[in-house]
Amino acid sequence: MIFDWTSLIRDFVTLLVVIDPVGTVPVYLFAVQSVPTRLHRNFAIRAVVISTLVLLVFLVGGQYLLETLGLRLGSFQIAGGIVLFLFAMTMIFGVSKPAREIEEAERDHLAGAVFPLAMPSIASPGAMLAIVVLTDNNTETVGEQAITAAMLIVVLLLTLVILLAANVVYKVIGNTGVSVISRVMGIVLATIAVDSILGGFDALGVLEVSPPALDSPLAKVAPD
Repeated sequence: MIFDWTSLIRDFVTLLVVIDPVGTVPVYLFAVQSVPTRLHRNFAIRAVVISTLVLLVFLVGGQYLLETLGLRLGSFQIAGGIVLFLFAMTMIFGVSKPAREIEEAERDHLAGAVFPLAMPSIASPGAMLAIVVLTDNNTETVGEQAITAAMLIVVLLLTLVILLAANVVYKVIGNTGVSVISRVMGIVLATIAVDSILGGFDALGVLEVSPPALDSPLAKVAPD
């Protein structure tokens, strides 16, 4: 097999951008505020394992699922953007959870590893969308899809390393620092969510959205 290194690097950068290991840190710090320090390592590992399984499932069957249900990628992008926006609001305003959710969290300190860390932070709608398009069955061979899967795993391992290192950051800045970072990153996440929604409308032809000032590595995977 002859490797197209330019394409491989572009795909790797795309996965790195949509998963955003560094941008996941504030969400991780927000999620572990009420988790005992001794469980932080297991918390990070569980989140990365779950997000890996979710993204690999989308890599294998995401396109079949969307095509079988007759769903457009633009619609998926809008739905994902709405979910991200709602979560961003909880980061900004610190919306309290219903009593039932609080009770569940008290019973299982690692529950937050699923939401919000594994989903929608690591295995975000953007990451799911990107992995579906990067492994398009109509344009990519099985070998090329396997290489994309390998790059995905590398990015997720990098994410795990960064999250484990975040424990040191948590000890230094404390709960107050985590609260400030969470709210700032919540604003950034809300902006990303709105951009995702607008991109979905643009992909569906509902709105004509102006392109960003700088070219994005995701331009390759933008749906037609």
